[in-house]
Amino acid sequence: MELLIIGVAGGVAVIVLIYGIITMQQRRTADIEEVLGRYTSNYDEAIQALENEQQMAAKRRDESNVAIKTLDKAIEQREFAQKWKDQLARADLKITPAEYALAHVVSILGFFGVGFLLLFGGNLILSMVAGMAGFFAPRFYVGFRKGKRLVSFEGQLPDTLGMWVNGLRSGYSVMQAMEAIATEAPEPTASEFRRVVQEIQFGIDRPEAFEHLLNRIPSEDLDLIITAVNIQQEVGGNLAEILDIISHTVRERIKLKGEVRVLTAQGRVTGYIIGGLPIVLALVLYLISGSYMKRMFTNKLCGWPMLGCGAALIGMGTAAIQKIVDIEI
Repeated sequence: MELLIIGVAGGVAVIVLIYGIITMQQRRTADIEEVLGRYTSNYDEAIQALENEQQMAAKRRDESNVAIKTLDKAIEQREFAQKWKDQLARADLKITPAEYALAHVVSILGFFGVGFLLLFGGNLILSMVAGMAGFFAPRFYVGFRKGKRLVSFEGQLPDTLGMWVNGLRSGYSVMQAMEAIATEAPEPTASEFRRVVQEIQFGIDRPEAFEHLLNRIPSEDLDLIITAVNIQQEVGGNLAEILDIISHTVRERIKLKGEVRVLTAQGRVTGYIIGGLPIVLALVLYLISGSYMKRMFTNKLCGWPMLGCGAALIGMGTAAIQKIVDIEI
């Protein structure tokens, strides 16, 4: 009897313990769901708001793209648009001529606003001059990128030719050697050769793909290399030997260009100083004594012709100095 009572009491205790554990677990789960519900509701609202914002941004972007595409269609046949395409390709800028035109407008308005509000204290004439400078700002930027990219490509040409020659001598074909260059060479050589390889794979003839490359990189050394490759393709011959000889020639040309650049550095700096010093001095005088310099802009009979003659002489002197120090090799 005692054992039975102890067994029943133990069983009841186990049942009560199990029931308590289950009840506590259910209550804890409910509390957790209640707490998480406070955050998940806000989270769902935030996600919905973010999705709505992304949809609105995509809609605005599509509308702007429609406007840009319309402008592109309007100017794509114009001669200046074709020139812009070449310039943007040489500078490796992934924008359309319409976007480049909008960049001119934004730059003009930005330079005019900065000059009118911050620099010249509401002087309309000087602000208009600043706006005219803003018209040339995108062109200077594109020219700077184009020149820097061309110099980098030409500086990498000897190493590129060395990789090409080594690939041909190890048994690669011309295409395989170019693929190796596209993979292992530094920028911008890698991207340019990768584009040539992709054009050939898409069905464009090799001479035409090389012509596109020369259009993007207008280099005399590259023109010599492409001519040698095209001639070898037509008449045959040892391309590795030819490229090795050209590589030696290119290295000597680059070395000579560097020496000439060092010798003409003083002349170039002189041109920059002569061209920029009058403009800087005029701005300093205007900031120090605005009433004194204002006569140059308000007196149409004497001041304006003096400004025009000064600007013309500065431009002519700078151009003459740059022409003297620009020695072709």
